[in-house]
Amino acid sequence: MKKLVCSFALMILGYGGFCQTQNYQTYTLFMYSFTKFVQWPPEDAQGDFEIAVLGDSPIYNELKSMADKKKAGVRSIKVTKIASMAEYKKSHILYIPSDWSSKFQDVANKVGDESVLLVTDQANGGNKGCVNFVNNKEGRLAFELNQAMMTKHKLRASAALSRLAIIN
Repeated sequence: MKKLVCSFALMILGYGGFCQTQNYQTYTLFMYSFTKFVQWPPEDAQGDFEIAVLGDSPIYNELKSMADKKKAGVRSIKVTKIASMAEYKKSHILYIPSDWSSKFQDVANKVGDESVLLVTDQANGGNKGCVNFVNNKEGRLAFELNQAMMTKHKLRASAALSRLAIIN
């Protein structure tokens, strides 16, 4: 476990200074790590591990590439792109890009309290989702962990993930 935490920390530090296109690779590494360090309720532990991407975002192709090579434990990872919340079906992770931030409340209403990890790209640290990508003081990619949202969605972050996050 210690080795896994160290590897995750190195990923965070090692990829921080890249350009925006490269950051989507880093976002993908973070999101893959969330599959290991977030616990979903037992009823959500069957079938494929589902990741949905809302709207057009470069992260979609990165996530698809990752899903072709990796698994969430023993489960295959399935990545889908949805144009609107009308297309949303239950997923484990829902990525909400910054251009959807003004519609976050609509997204939250549709998802309700389902056990879905809402991951936002909030450059200003909006802290609306369960996990929010932000830039830290050094300009490196970091993430906020919103404990209240995690609880609302019946999710638990491991202690290792909590130690690496900005806690709100």
